[in-house]
Amino acid sequence: MNKYAVIVAGGSGTRMGAPMPKQYLPIGGMPVLMHTLRKFVRAVFNIKLILVIPANDFELWTELCEQHQFQIPHQVVAGGKSRFQSVKNGLNMIPDHEGLVAIHDGVRPFVEAEVIQSSYEVAAKSGSAIAVVALKDSIRKLQDDGKSVFQERQYFRLVQTPQTFQVSKIKKAFEVPELHTFTDDATVYEHQGWQVELIAGNLENIKITTPEDLEYAEFLLRK
Repeated sequence: MNKYAVIVAGGSGTRMGAPMPKQYLPIGGMPVLMHTLRKFVRAVFNIKLILVIPANDFELWTELCEQHQFQIPHQVVAGGKSRFQSVKNGLNMIPDHEGLVAIHDGVRPFVEAEVIQSSYEVAAKSGSAIAVVALKDSIRKLQDDGKSVFQERQYFRLVQTPQTFQVSKIKKAFEVPELHTFTDDATVYEHQGWQVELIAGNLENIKITTPEDLEYAEFLLRK
């Protein structure tokens, strides 16, 4: 069964306050996005990588690949106006209907190989595999009246990526019009009435969004 990974990196990085989008900023001397692509190619033999970035960034990405002598094979696809549209554009590049595809945030470069591998194994059996981690802090739910109520944290999980699916199912799921309730790929999949399967993620698999995240990323690389 062919294995694909759609790496989505369409953000503008406004919260980072940097001169370029966060996915191209360096950690350990190399752009974040290259670390992410390298994680997948090292975790899965013969994986086919599809990188979704804004069309305006194609030239910048080419220059960065030349500058860092980055030679991992991958197909570059233009993103859309939303994450939903960007993922759909990536999925449309997959000719296979019997394979498996992991959809992953390009700014999550610290996903462990075991998580990636497990996601493909579980998705092959159940149709989907969504990486999650347990909450460590207490949580409260805000109500319309301005008050808050305690929630049992053991009933909640923080959702990460990769979110891995059987290609035929996730392609069908993305045929519907985009809804505001689609917060990730799992919610698009669930819209079909299919139950998602959860797998254990890793706590270090942070989504780099702010300057503080970038500093923590440097620490993780040194570690």
